[in-house]
Amino acid sequence: MDKYECTICGYVYDPAEGDPENGVKPGTAFKDLPDDWLCPLCGADKDAFEKVE
Repeated sequence: MDKYECTICGYVYDPAEGDPENGVKPGTAFKDLPDDWLCPLCGADKDAFEKVE
């Protein structure tokens, strides 16, 4: 699964790790994150993320 990086703060969402502190289980693809999920570091929404090549 692809990793995605926040273009504002540089946080990288890794689906292998998920975001357990915010209720996202490991193995959750970026596209499957809830629409209201926000970057855990800066609060940006999903539109601020770009796929890491």
